[in-house]
Amino acid sequence: MAESAVNLAIEYLVPLLVQEARLLKGIHDEVASITGELEFIRSFLNDADARAEKEDKSNVVKTWVKQLREEAYHIEDVIDEYILHFAKQTHRQRRSICFLPNVFHFTMKLKPRHVIASEIRDINKKLKETRDKFERYGLEKGRSINDVGGVSWHDPRLKSLLIEEAEVVGIESPRAKLIELLVEGPTKSMVISVVGIGGLGKTTLVKKVYDSEKVTTHFDCQAWITVTQSYKMEDLLREMIQKFYETMMECAPKEIDTMKETSLMEELKQYLREKRYIVILDDLWDTEFWGHVKCAFPENNKGSRIVITTRSEDVAPSEKESPFYYVYKLPPLPLENSLELFYKKVFQHEGGHCPLGFVEMSRSIVERCGGLPLAIVAIGGLLSTKEKVQSEWHKLRDSLSSEFEINSCLRSIPRILSLSYHDLPHNLKACFLYFGMFPEDYSINCARLIRLWIAEGFIKEKQGITLEEVAQDYLDKLIHRNLVQVEDVDSIGKTRTCRVHDMMREVILSKSEELSFRTISIQNFSSFDKIARRLSIQANINTPLEGITSSQPRSIIMFEEDKLPKSLVTGFFVNFKLMKTMDFEGAAIDYLPREVGNLIHLRYLSLRETKVQKIPKSIGKLHNLETLDLKCSHVSILPVEISGLRKLRYLAAYIENHEVELNIESRRAVMIPSGIGHLESLQKLFTVEAHNASFIAELEKLRQLRKLEIAKLKREDGMALCTALEKMSHLRSLDISSTSEEEILELQSMSFPPPLLQTLCLNGRLVKLPEWIPKLKNVVRIELFWSSLLDDPLKVLQALPCLMSLQLHDGYSGEQLHFEEGGFQKLKVLELKNLGGLNSLIIDEGAMPLLEEFVIGPASQLKEVPFGIKHLKSLKSLEFYDMPREFVLSLQPPEGPEFWKVKHILSVDFWYRTQAENYEGYDIGESELLEYLRN
Repeated sequence: MAESAVNLAIEYLVPLLVQEARLLKGIHDEVASITGELEFIRSFLNDADARAEKEDKSNVVKTWVKQLREEAYHIEDVIDEYILHFAKQTHRQRRSICFLPNVFHFTMKLKPRHVIASEIRDINKKLKETRDKFERYGLEKGRSINDVGGVSWHDPRLKSLLIEEAEVVGIESPRAKLIELLVEGPTKSMVISVVGIGGLGKTTLVKKVYDSEKVTTHFDCQAWITVTQSYKMEDLLREMIQKFYETMMECAPKEIDTMKETSLMEELKQYLREKRYIVILDDLWDTEFWGHVKCAFPENNKGSRIVITTRSEDVAPSEKESPFYYVYKLPPLPLENSLELFYKKVFQHEGGHCPLGFVEMSRSIVERCGGLPLAIVAIGGLLSTKEKVQSEWHKLRDSLSSEFEINSCLRSIPRILSLSYHDLPHNLKACFLYFGMFPEDYSINCARLIRLWIAEGFIKEKQGITLEEVAQDYLDKLIHRNLVQVEDVDSIGKTRTCRVHDMMREVILSKSEELSFRTISIQNFSSFDKIARRLSIQANINTPLEGITSSQPRSIIMFEEDKLPKSLVTGFFVNFKLMKTMDFEGAAIDYLPREVGNLIHLRYLSLRETKVQKIPKSIGKLHNLETLDLKCSHVSILPVEISGLRKLRYLAAYIENHEVELNIESRRAVMIPSGIGHLESLQKLFTVEAHNASFIAELEKLRQLRKLEIAKLKREDGMALCTALEKMSHLRSLDISSTSEEEILELQSMSFPPPLLQTLCLNGRLVKLPEWIPKLKNVVRIELFWSSLLDDPLKVLQALPCLMSLQLHDGYSGEQLHFEEGGFQKLKVLELKNLGGLNSLIIDEGAMPLLEEFVIGPASQLKEVPFGIKHLKSLKSLEFYDMPREFVLSLQPPEGPEFWKVKHILSVDFWYRTQAENYEGYDIGESELLEYLRN
């Protein structure tokens, strides 16, 4: 489908018509005409896409879509080429305005405008011809694609209802859990939602539960209803009534055949009022379905149950709405069960036993399936028909993307998984397909992904919300739909890294033409001759690759870690003049050529974790640049020309020193000589050096900042910084470091701290906690490093209503800390590190009721277990390290204190340092200790 290309073209042209009317003088009407044509074509594409999950496109349609996609990209190229020429022309005029007559200026402008007008007219003509084609071939809206040669598709999901018991593997635990929820628990009606990615076996699991003797004998009547994406409510209600009557061995009233929706609901509710019923609503997609149909089910006290299967958490009735709503997230099949299922399918004639020579290859293929029974069964079924030859297995494993398209045995995998893609609104489709740019099993930084989406133009503005917030909402929606997997969550519950399932990634790669991206390697880069708007350059690529010479890519993401030839790096900046996104994170490059200044369309530039040391002055020409990521590069100073980047939203630059023990010098800030106040669009700025008072004064102009990290702050500049911070009403994250661990942070003069502040990190000596900290009603994380406070900070911090994470690293010089009853009601993570004077730690009952992770150490004076730790009923992880030997010995069972007899602790780590300064583990070891805890 070309929908993404057309959407991007429209969304690119519309603001251009508004903002660049002066630039488009003479061709404005032509561009508007193109936009109108594209809008018409988009309506067809949206309609076609809604039917795509059940229909194969004919060759006629595929050819038409391909031409349309290429034309959409051509539109973008023509406009961008013209803007580039216009910008260069303006630059030349500024340099020669004193020497050239106005007539010559006019002549220079006239030629490119004449050329662009001619090309725009050609595009309009071609679009009209394209429209004529799909009308001529019967592709107009309303006709099925099958009418022009497509083939109907029989939904393979229906097989899930017919799978024999012997074919099912690894469902014992979830089946037992669901049966328990159905036949035990409250007598109040319950709604149980089984949620998981497509192909995970939700329907198969629920069918086995539904058919079990425990369930069938427990309920008076039951009904299984498959909802799907194209349901009709009246038909579903009618079918439900009929099935309930059937299980009661009764005849349904004939009147239901003519009843309307409201009457059917009343009939159903009346019939079920005094019965214990169970109904399965299988394959729900509509988020509004439950809210509409729930009034048809009576809330009796008979122990009735409604079970929903869905791929999306947004569809499942939320546990927050009612205590009688339960969401069960079905996990992937464990590797051991996956192999068992695979062997059953492949080695049927060998009794399900895998020959020794195929064990390693089987494991490799099964791991690609990622615990997805659908994929395991389909691939296993195909291999069962082939000769047991390792070369054939290797070939299949390495070419799954193409096999999904051409092999009828595997075609069900992408079709079932693609249903989730087709159900996405169009604004999420390009975002989802973009995951194909990352290598297999790659852990994707969510913040990086969001900035890339914005640079690509996938994110639409919404009034009162930043682009970053809109993009975060898009990512959350993809996660809730189980299309994206959460990999790492931080201490306050924010998703930091994510990935896509390997099988879903294969589906994405099969649709890669929609975003016109190609995965290539450096080795065959020079021979690449296909059109590619987006390039992902990776090492060890096995796909047959060609390349780029006739292409004009807009995006490059580099995952190559080998040293790149200097000529190649320069070539990126010289040859690809319309580039918008360049991500070299982790690439082996050590310089940025001055030709970077020619890429006036560039929005995103990342040199993170490279060896680049210097940024050329030409960076100041990149007036469209939104992201400049220099984190962990070798850049220590930015040119003054950086002040010209008025659209810059994200600027990150610092150098990490991992060779020294953690101290205030571990991270070296970047210096910006002057002009920081001109960057008024900045939302994130870190880590910058507070090198003089005028720099700090300029910060108050940055009213859009959401995150600020500033280092080397002198005591005398603290008041000026506080004045600047009071102007930052949008600030969410603040990190301040002094010039040394002994330098005092003077931050008392702030009367009105940023009201939305969520994260606060103070690195440096504090005489006392700033008086504005109690006003931080939204703060969720506080870190105090080297503050050496004399007063107990808990007295101030415990009343913060939203605090979830607290870290004191050399943050208190006193002898006692007291967590009082009722304090820290939301705290989940507590780290007390390097508190050398601490000898007493008291925890009252009712303090920190939600604490899950507790870390203490080093604490050389703490000789006994914190008093009251037994009150921490939610504790899951406990870590003591570098503690005195007396402390460790006091824990030795069986003499150890009673608080160890808590069964909810999942992990315990103990480390202490001997006189020889070596770390040794706890005497009985973690596994033995946990066994002791649970007994």
